[in-house]
Amino acid sequence: MKRKSLVLTVALMLLCAMVLAGCGAKSLKMATGGTTGTYYAYGGTVSQVLSSKLNNVKFDVQSTGASKANIYLVADGEADIAIVQNDVMYYAYNGTDLFAGEKVSGFSAMAGLYAEVCQIVSNGKISSIEELKGKRVSVGDVGSGCEFNARQILEAYGMTFDDIEVHNLSFSDSATALKDDKIDAFFCVAGAPTTAIVELATSNTINLLQVDDEHAAKLMEKYPFYTQYNIPGNTYKGVTEDVKTVAVVATFIVSEKLEDDLVYQMTKALFENAAEIAAAHPKGAELNAEYSVSSISIPLHPGAEKYYKEIGALK
Repeated sequence: MKRKSLVLTVALMLLCAMVLAGCGAKSLKMATGGTTGTYYAYGGTVSQVLSSKLNNVKFDVQSTGASKANIYLVADGEADIAIVQNDVMYYAYNGTDLFAGEKVSGFSAMAGLYAEVCQIVSNGKISSIEELKGKRVSVGDVGSGCEFNARQILEAYGMTFDDIEVHNLSFSDSATALKDDKIDAFFCVAGAPTTAIVELATSNTINLLQVDDEHAAKLMEKYPFYTQYNIPGNTYKGVTEDVKTVAVVATFIVSEKLEDDLVYQMTKALFENAAEIAAAHPKGAELNAEYSVSSISIPLHPGAEKYYKEIGALK
């Protein structure tokens, strides 16, 4: 009888320990983007991998309105971690462009994830950015990050929106308009290859316009969130040579309220398990600590900073 009682006591103690361990698990809200977009799928992949590597940490992945909305969610304490474009977080931190006159605080950077490439697509007759002058050009939706990227790239080439016939179309609508000869070129800021451009290139002759080293340097000097990027030849049908351009970077931001050690562990797990993330999502192949650091132009969370210094990516 005593033996049975002892076994029962031990079992109850183990059960209590398991319940207490479960209660101690920290649940972090992760803001991503629309359910059909890359942010949502990528966030889901990362959350699964990190949850399996970190003790008592799990993630609640939420579909959101992406970058601008995610800045507010983290700043307001509605999310703990979020994916945003690094140019949008720069605007928010400095109170410029998309956040003109409104500096947002309460967030810091954790990791640059993958390039969102500034792709300037034209019909076969236009072969340089300079030739866009006087042409019909879609610059993305009104107030979008793409519209600001287009404005900044044209500025580096000594042009403004007054020098082109501006059209504000989504990426898919831009591709359709170019196909139907309603525009001559369009800006698209997204991971390459982009589906809308792939489909366009199968039916139409296109060019990808180069942002050369000189103009890229001018752009990066004024807007430090840009990085240089090469679109490999044959990414799109008919474009056989590599094309130099610039990119912004999809980035994890975190609440400044998160403990340093937790953010350190998340950053470490992210990069140390890049292969596992890449196996589940192709954008995981771009995870690189050095590239991450080079793409961040707002303060890093101290926990992330500790990891980068530890591996020599940051001095």
